[in-house]
Amino acid sequence: MRSVPTLVLLSSLGLTFSATAQTARADGATIALHGNARGAPACVTCHGAQGEGMPANGFPRLAGLNAGYLQTQLDAFANGQRANAMMTPIAQTLSVDERAELARYYGGLGGSTAAVSVPNPDSAGARLALKGRWSHGLPACVQCHGATGAGVGTVFPALAGQSALYIENQLRNWQQNTRPPGPMGLMKTIASKLSAADIQSVAAYFAALPAGGPVPESTP
Repeated sequence: MRSVPTLVLLSSLGLTFSATAQTARADGATIALHGNARGAPACVTCHGAQGEGMPANGFPRLAGLNAGYLQTQLDAFANGQRANAMMTPIAQTLSVDERAELARYYGGLGGSTAAVSVPNPDSAGARLALKGRWSHGLPACVQCHGATGAGVGTVFPALAGQSALYIENQLRNWQQNTRPPGPMGLMKTIASKLSAADIQSVAAYFAALPAGGPVPESTP
């Protein structure tokens, strides 16, 4: 049987280890701005000071995206379900709690409500976004991503105000089987029916919309 001093010592060590673990885990804002102690770089380096993304480089906007969706994607990078040369090693340096805290941090940031440009409601991208192409079995994007393109729940992310290059890249990833196909394989099926011109036009349409703003009606 251990002596009382030994038990006290072990208990003290246990409290020390617990405190150390808590100290090693940075909160979401700290990781976003400075990275963590295990090598994760600051998220703002690629995703912007306010999570607005870097459109020219294809780095997505994170601000205002659903926290559950963001956490799911970080978990997918960490466990290898979603592969990306840059994000996979970064996600793997984050603990489960840190990924959750980062997701909550970015989910709590507001997206810009200013339109990047005025989208053409009669463009091919607008028709795909708002009406689909049912002759080819393509539903309207807004049926899953919300009437304003602002996303629905933890599964369907916001598209309005997202980087056009990022949207294009993700659609091509689904075409090439380098991103998980999503619920019921929807995105793989949809992307496989899109031409290069379709991808470019629908990405440009959503990128021109304000994040969280209304999607204009198309004319008949």
